[in-house]
Amino acid sequence: MDLYGAAAGGGPVARRPWSKVEDKVFESALVMCPEDVPDRWALVAAQLPGRTPQEALEHYQVLVADIDLIMRGAVDAPGSWDDNDGNDRRGGGGKPRGEERRRGVPWSEDEHRLFLEGLDRYGRGDWRNISRFSVRTRTPTQVASHAQKYFIRQANAGARDSKRKSIHDITTP
Repeated sequence: MDLYGAAAGGGPVARRPWSKVEDKVFESALVMCPEDVPDRWALVAAQLPGRTPQEALEHYQVLVADIDLIMRGAVDAPGSWDDNDGNDRRGGGGKPRGEERRRGVPWSEDEHRLFLEGLDRYGRGDWRNISRFSVRTRTPTQVASHAQKYFIRQANAGARDSKRKSIHDITTP
């Protein structure tokens, strides 16, 4: 697949990059024109002034290839574009004031057992692989947080009240 095209003389064709606005319109057009619609790429390109059906198809193929690389773990997922052109320099980067932090869903015993199996297989600190191949229902950050609590609980095993049980007391997969 020639992603850059070739002019009649054999040289490369200069392709202009896709803007944020074009990407948003492109995404909306993909939703409006599902895969089974005849002339899909002509309909998508009609929503994008200055873009051809071939450019729309090639842009789609590049995005599919990028998603495949991300899903296989070959590259990290990129940060998403926000709607403010990147000019917002406020600190925090979190939720606006007034919104409460969402509480997480507690780990099930099955998830914890899968975590312990992943810990045996991939070792301490390899949260990405434990998340990807063992506890597929949790992100690497969630696995790391769970591990931190687990190791603290194990280190303080003698000092705690034995009546209060925790999922972290399970030590075998």
